[in-house]
Amino acid sequence: MTFTTAVHSEIEAHLPALQRFAKRLVGPNGDIEDLVQDTILRALNSSSQFRAGTALKSWLFTIMRNAFYTAYNRRKREHVGMDDEFNLRMVMEPPQEWVVLYADLGLAMQHLPEASRQSLLMVASGASYDETALACGCEVGTVKSRVNRARKALSERFSIA
Repeated sequence: MTFTTAVHSEIEAHLPALQRFAKRLVGPNGDIEDLVQDTILRALNSSSQFRAGTALKSWLFTIMRNAFYTAYNRRKREHVGMDDEFNLRMVMEPPQEWVVLYADLGLAMQHLPEASRQSLLMVASGASYDETALACGCEVGTVKSRVNRARKALSERFSIA
């Protein structure tokens, strides 16, 4: 199946959600546009694997998540020692409290189990529980549990009642 103009328009409509999800995956200092572009390119090259009538947004999120993990694992094998993002966190230019909290949140997110972190990121990016369940390959109840546990762990870490 090749993508029609209507599907291209639908992909364009999902660009803001893809950009938000990419920002949560790569962080504020990562190459968001590069990940979005790679996702769109992979989607267009794999258009024959898309099943009509399924959620395009979930399919795109899955492609993005897989592209991110592939690149992450590749970088992890290439670099020995501390990663660049950790080094950037060590230098805090503006001392505003929100910058510190954002960095703390990023570190706290890394301590969550991967499945919980992924589910939380997708739901926070605007994906429905159904879309998240489809993208993660699990039941909706599982997604709800993962998101709840992730939120609870983060609120405990930041002492939020």
